[in-house]
Amino acid sequence: MSKSLIIVESPAKARTLQRYLGKSYDVKASVGHIRDLPVKTLGVDVDNDFAPQYVTIRGKGKVISELKTAAKRADQIYLAPDPDREGEAIAWHIAESLKAAKKPIHRALFHELTKKAILAAIENATDIDFHKFEAQQARRILDRLVGYQISPLLWDKVRRGLSAGRVQSVAVRMVCEREESIKAFDPVEYWSVATTLHNKEERVLVAQLDRINNKKVDKAKNRIKDEKQAAEIVKDLQKSEYVVTDLIKREKKRRPSPPFITSTMQMEANRKLRFSAKKTMMLAQRLYEGVEVGADGPAGLITYMRTDSTRINDEALEQVREVIVTEQGKEYLPAKPNAYKTSKSAQDAHEAIRPTDARRTPAKVAPFLEKDMLALYTLIWKRCVASQMKPAIYDQTTIILGAGDIYQLRCTGSIMRFLGFVSLYVESTDDAGMAGVQRDGDVFLPHVDKGESLDLQKVEPKQHFTQPPPRYTEATLVKALEENGVGRPSTYASILSTIQDKEYVVLAERKFSPTELGALVNGLLVEHFPAILDVEFTASMEQTLDKVEEGSAEWLQILKDFYGPFKKTLDAAKKEMRSVKRTATPTDVKCPECQGIMMIKWGRNGEFLACENYPDCKSTTDFSRMEDGTIVAKEKEKPEDSGEVCDKCGSPMVFKNGRFGRFLACSAYPKCKNIKAETTGVKCPEEGCKGELIKKVSKRGKVFYSCDQYPKCTHALWDKPIAESCPDCDSLFLLEKTTKKSGTTLRCPDKECGFFRKVEDEGEKE
Repeated sequence: MSKSLIIVESPAKARTLQRYLGKSYDVKASVGHIRDLPVKTLGVDVDNDFAPQYVTIRGKGKVISELKTAAKRADQIYLAPDPDREGEAIAWHIAESLKAAKKPIHRALFHELTKKAILAAIENATDIDFHKFEAQQARRILDRLVGYQISPLLWDKVRRGLSAGRVQSVAVRMVCEREESIKAFDPVEYWSVATTLHNKEERVLVAQLDRINNKKVDKAKNRIKDEKQAAEIVKDLQKSEYVVTDLIKREKKRRPSPPFITSTMQMEANRKLRFSAKKTMMLAQRLYEGVEVGADGPAGLITYMRTDSTRINDEALEQVREVIVTEQGKEYLPAKPNAYKTSKSAQDAHEAIRPTDARRTPAKVAPFLEKDMLALYTLIWKRCVASQMKPAIYDQTTIILGAGDIYQLRCTGSIMRFLGFVSLYVESTDDAGMAGVQRDGDVFLPHVDKGESLDLQKVEPKQHFTQPPPRYTEATLVKALEENGVGRPSTYASILSTIQDKEYVVLAERKFSPTELGALVNGLLVEHFPAILDVEFTASMEQTLDKVEEGSAEWLQILKDFYGPFKKTLDAAKKEMRSVKRTATPTDVKCPECQGIMMIKWGRNGEFLACENYPDCKSTTDFSRMEDGTIVAKEKEKPEDSGEVCDKCGSPMVFKNGRFGRFLACSAYPKCKNIKAETTGVKCPEEGCKGELIKKVSKRGKVFYSCDQYPKCTHALWDKPIAESCPDCDSLFLLEKTTKKSGTTLRCPDKECGFFRKVEDEGEKE
């Protein structure tokens, strides 16, 4: 019996589909892209209409062969990679590979992995959207032209291994410019004044000074400038009479936020769950592709997670409304569904991110999900359900107080009358001052009447300073990228990941700051490629790519318009960009080894001092700049005596720290340059090997231990070998390991032996 072949991207998605479709369909996975531009060459023929030179991705030959075999057995083929530009490109390349099978090829778009949605997608299958493929191809070529032609320039001028990207470099620029704003910020002093009063019933009320001579007191134009001015105001207020001049009572409503789109999901998962954008998208992908849900087998739990539309279909809306009644109560259900506007730039092909079945509450799926997957599912479920609930209703009361003829004070409080959606979910903010409702509990105000006099208890002045703009968090950087039109929702996670992997920015205490390397590269690129690094230019390019997808712009013309000016800029930069790696600036610092002049050079980790007599003298050290520009070398630690003697000159051997960890060096350096790796005193256990295990550091900075006869002997260990024989077997050494949970332990390297001892036990026995 003939079958239809369905090809998706991931094995997890394939398993989910196979479960729903049964034996009448053969479901295969391409495991992502099967063809792409070559890794080691540009792969774009700029002299021949930018023809892309696609090659089979390494390791995908076997996958293509399996797909061809399956295609021969099938009566028709459905290509069902993810419903976006990347998915369209994958589908196009698969279709090209399967042409020889001469079978009907269709494009199926799965926005959610439920049986009903899957069958509907197959029934309504269309052709590959060539415009969408062209948009992806144009983006890929643009990124390749920029990345593969600017990056070698950075290798030549700064150091090898650096990269530039059409979008990633703009993100780095945003981080660098924010840091420059912070450094340039000049804090301004201002003061606030608060009064504590009580009414005739002895109820306390705290009011802030709001106006002086009917002018609003703020931290900018009409601020209380210093302690002297604040003291004068305090003196006046201490002898003033306080009268309630106005009472303002308003009923306010706070409406729920719309269901998640890609960017808001990444922001909120970062704020509430501390997830990186990359982790959020990885978890969301797994929830979309299918998770084992007990006896039901794999099921897709959320809709497609790359979307910028807040739309929810009518059937799903009715399901959510039913859940609100059963889970929250009928009083929380609005008379009709809440509607949300989608931004003009949004591609409305997908729905918002929502549960595929709102009746699958977090409690019901909890037994089947890992902790982090459950946390993200719960966030998506609550956001979706809350988006269709009634608004929160609260009474806001503002009390205006007069203090003499000059001063006016104000206090505001709110009382929640109806929780509405707040009973289920409240969106986080990046600024606590943006909260529309008191979120840490209501502020209760005592009853007062207009015209009532209040008694003063105390007046408290407080000093403040204006604050610089905050560094970006993952959430606020995603928000900034979205607001500026840089990248697409599907690319935010990779942008944030790439700029960290390339060591252009660091994320410390959940905030981004540029590294020295990032600031240097950004400065060079902004100077020589102002258009490429321009936020507006990048945003306009995204809009142009959208037009290609819509069929209203030609991809080839876009590339021609871009490449002409870019090539001229690139050629000029090759000649004019300064070579940082070849720059050496002399200082007044003397070399501690040979008394030569120490020069400022640029290295992998930024600027450092190196001796002018390199390579005869390899002395280097970090340094700091004083406010007056003076260079101060970092004091070197006195080398630790090892107790060993140099086997070449007889001088003492000392421990030093280098790029790959601690090592032994002759104290007579630079006259004697004898060095050794730090030894463990443990002989290599490999049969016939006469080597010794020494300490090393991997490229990623992780310590390991290996034989000093490498590459002849490749024996290596992650745990530290200790020269102590095992009491239970013939092993001549033990392995030491330290973890937070178990502390420091010793164990036998022979797993069959099983000897194990906590190091702390020895002290306890004493």
